[in-house]
Amino acid sequence: MKDGVNGVALAVFIFFFLAVTVMGFLAARWRRAADEHSLDEWGLGGRSFGTWVTWFLLGGDLYTAYTFVAVPAAIYAAGAAGFFAVPYTILVYPLIFTFLPRLWSVSHRHGYVTTSDFVRGRFGSKGLSLAVAVTGILATMPYIALQLVGIQAVLDVMGVGGGENTNWFVKDLPLLIAFGVLAAYTYSSGLRAPALIAFVKDTLIYIVIAVAIIYIPIKLGGFDDIFAKAGDAFAQTNPATGKPRGALAPAEAGQWTYATLALGSALALFMYPHSITATLSSRSREVIRRNTTILPLYSLMLGLLALLGFMAIAAGVKVTNGQLAIPQLFEDMFPAWFAGVAFAAIGIGALVPAAIMSIAAANLFTRNIYKDFIKPDATPKEETRVSKLVSLLVKVGALVFVLTMDKTVAINFQLLGGIWILQTFPALVGGLFTRWFHRWALLAGWAVGMVYGTLAAYGVASPTQEHFGGSSKEIPGIGEIGYIGLTAFVLNVVVTVVLTFVLKALKAPEGVDETSPSDYTADAGDPGVQVELPPATAGAGAGH
Repeated sequence: MKDGVNGVALAVFIFFFLAVTVMGFLAARWRRAADEHSLDEWGLGGRSFGTWVTWFLLGGDLYTAYTFVAVPAAIYAAGAAGFFAVPYTILVYPLIFTFLPRLWSVSHRHGYVTTSDFVRGRFGSKGLSLAVAVTGILATMPYIALQLVGIQAVLDVMGVGGGENTNWFVKDLPLLIAFGVLAAYTYSSGLRAPALIAFVKDTLIYIVIAVAIIYIPIKLGGFDDIFAKAGDAFAQTNPATGKPRGALAPAEAGQWTYATLALGSALALFMYPHSITATLSSRSREVIRRNTTILPLYSLMLGLLALLGFMAIAAGVKVTNGQLAIPQLFEDMFPAWFAGVAFAAIGIGALVPAAIMSIAAANLFTRNIYKDFIKPDATPKEETRVSKLVSLLVKVGALVFVLTMDKTVAINFQLLGGIWILQTFPALVGGLFTRWFHRWALLAGWAVGMVYGTLAAYGVASPTQEHFGGSSKEIPGIGEIGYIGLTAFVLNVVVTVVLTFVLKALKAPEGVDETSPSDYTADAGDPGVQVELPPATAGAGAGH
């Protein structure tokens, strides 16, 4: 790692950071609504985004700074096992094509802002709705923290903030400034800010990857040399484990882990609140359907991005923290000015999803905790005010997490969040297609999945951590190592199905379903879509 501050790269980084900051504040005037004091406007952008805005917003939401840094870092550390992110993003789009349009339609007709709103309306259960909301908030918090970790990695490589012996305030001041700006324009502009900034973020990332995938291999002697050097490096013994560092292709022993992690991650991705928030901001059902067909372009980008991990090995990048491998590769291989562009892409790639995630978590708290359990008569204006304040608190919590805990802890808690959020799949996706599941059975299945997943992850050790050292463990009854989240999900479904039979036999009360079959296929222009909303959402602009 080079000594001192990379002044040229820092200047370019600051230029782009200031540009998106201005865009973030100006976004409040973009498509300004007559009534700005509603969650539909602040938290969902007025449900008015078309195909391209939604595509950039979802891309900015799903392909984050953490993705940019962590996927090639996983390749750098262990080899092809890190490629699991590519097949899971390929699996996810056909999957969401089947259920996201249905969720958009029913949410549009009833004014639902969150997944918990839908679960409450479908199953008539505030308890199940609360479980989904709490799970979403818990899973989102470490995800936001990791976006700040991505910014910090870039700042570290640029030499900003001083060394390890520098006063903590001076060292973390750049991150505090970035956090302050993010918090301010999110509070002011809501979802419109990340939607507008996502255009810049995705454009920069595509440019950086296109240049990197051509320029860096030329400097390193071509892909033959890159893969040869990477293969030699992976064959070396890791002193911490006594085994080879990794492999260019997953070993047979790791195939179950690879496959279950890819499948479980695909099932979980659109359970995250920020994914749903970006989806519900669309103006029509067809916008969602179109996006599920063009979003795979990002999977192509992700595959190319992953190759940077091999390039970092071939370039001789040596870092103690794997999260620094790709920023360091950029600084070593690119001219200073273009390194600044690459760093800006990562930094802005953190700001966009962090903003959406904080909005999504705040909406869950406001609609499904504050309104359902604390103040049922809250007005739309009061809901918006509470959501704005909670979005700030969520980001503060993530910042404290980053500044006070080891970065590997943040990563492992994000892995735990993936295990948790997958347990909401039966209630959300199952509810979109059938009312057969009993609300109490869904709640019991969720509890079993959460408890098993948490305890199993707690028992996983790594060379650096005694607990929560990974997300894979032996699958009971099979004996293969697999993704804990998928095992917990299977237990969740089994408990839900069995208890549904039992509770139906006992004629346990099932709750009132406020939806109808036609709600799930309604589009923006269909008659009857704009129905009278409950008092908390009336006049909130349920759609366009």
